[in-house]
Amino acid sequence: MSKRKQPDETSRTAPAQDIRVFRGVEAWVFDLDNTLYPAETDLFSQINDQMTSYVAQLLDLGRDEALRQQKAYYREHGTTLRGLMLEHKVDPDAFLAYVHDIDYSGVAPNPELGAQIAALPGKKYIFTNGDRPHAERTAAALGITEHFEDIFDIVAAGLLPKPNKETYELFMDRTGVSPVRAAMFEDLHHNLEVPHRLGMRTTLIVPEGTREVFREDWELEGAGAPHVDFVTDNLTAFLKRLNGTLKAG
Repeated sequence: MSKRKQPDETSRTAPAQDIRVFRGVEAWVFDLDNTLYPAETDLFSQINDQMTSYVAQLLDLGRDEALRQQKAYYREHGTTLRGLMLEHKVDPDAFLAYVHDIDYSGVAPNPELGAQIAALPGKKYIFTNGDRPHAERTAAALGITEHFEDIFDIVAAGLLPKPNKETYELFMDRTGVSPVRAAMFEDLHHNLEVPHRLGMRTTLIVPEGTREVFREDWELEGAGAPHVDFVTDNLTAFLKRLNGTLKAG
């Protein structure tokens, strides 16, 4: 019987990298949804359902057709919101309030994740295509709020979502983060393309059960792409290994 791989040694391997490349990193940038908490937490699926309901009501569509339209906006424009803004002049504040009106009780505190984030040398940021109130509620539920310097949300980005290059530039201008001394953790590979080009170390988070929850195959392509330095299905375990390497010198 073959030896079972550890959680951060998935079969979906990224290009071979030495984890010591994280030495010298001074800024640690984390996406929020399905990155700081796993997809099976059933949080983003609630947001997804809310977006479908919003599209159905706005365009007077059945739920299946509304879901197809929602995903079309997402694929074409980066977020459903941006598609609705461009094509239907939707009020972004009303949309964000509606889709984030969800139940956070399923988000369990994760003290070990918090400890590993706290142990990383330098500043830590949340960089999300969601809004700040959602990020604040989620971080509070996880018990990790105190470890972050700031939250850069879709409103701070001028409602222009990742993976647009201008959004990353706005983030760096606001925070003073130098990309060559930064690392980014994301659950969507295409959101790592620009950071990689700018010099960031990149890690793709691929939670167990992702395909079965709500994600589409096209979103999971690219796990072995050159712009993905590392792949893990367990962020806490990966950070623990990373911190151990950094401490070892």
